[in-house]
Amino acid sequence: MRTAILCLFIGVLTVLGLAPGAQAHHILGRPAYSLNEDSNTPPSMQAELVIGSYQLTYMIYPAFPNPGDTGRVSLYIVNTEDDTPFDGKVAFTVREVPFLSWLGVSGHSNRLGVQPPDDRVYRQIFTIPEAGDYMISAAFEVEGEHYVVDFPLRVGIPPAVGPFALGAGGLLVGLILIAVLRRRKSMTAKIRTQVGAHSGHSGPA
Repeated sequence: MRTAILCLFIGVLTVLGLAPGAQAHHILGRPAYSLNEDSNTPPSMQAELVIGSYQLTYMIYPAFPNPGDTGRVSLYIVNTEDDTPFDGKVAFTVREVPFLSWLGVSGHSNRLGVQPPDDRVYRQIFTIPEAGDYMISAAFEVEGEHYVVDFPLRVGIPPAVGPFALGAGGLLVGLILIAVLRRRKSMTAKIRTQVGAHSGHSGPA
């Protein structure tokens, strides 16, 4: 029992140590950081991904906006078969990713806008008033087929411990409590057995 609890404790510590990094890289495609063309600060978040026969390159600036700051999404879509840029419209929405999203709890969503191409790039401005984790979605349609891609966005300073780490910590505490209660129950039963045996042999011969 002690060995199992020790192994579980080490595993949870590993999760706690890796949780912030795992959250920071929850990005579709290949995440990278680059400086904006207009300024050397703050950094933007840029990545590439492929969906169906289209390759998308997107940039979110700034990478981690503060609540109330104005940010923007720049999206470039090209057909991988003939390198032809997409020439339709793209609908942008943003939805909140609540703390309990890993349990299936969904947050509210808002439509940001529908944008035509601007020099082959789709640009969308956004302002989010409250800190938290969000997901920006870009949806477009080609010949009756719908495409939707999600871009993670963190607004404000991220928490020191993520929801998965808190869940793992709670699980560890629960398992430790169960082990302690079982041990106490076992010890109590053992003491009662010993007392009963002693009482049975304490009478006169």
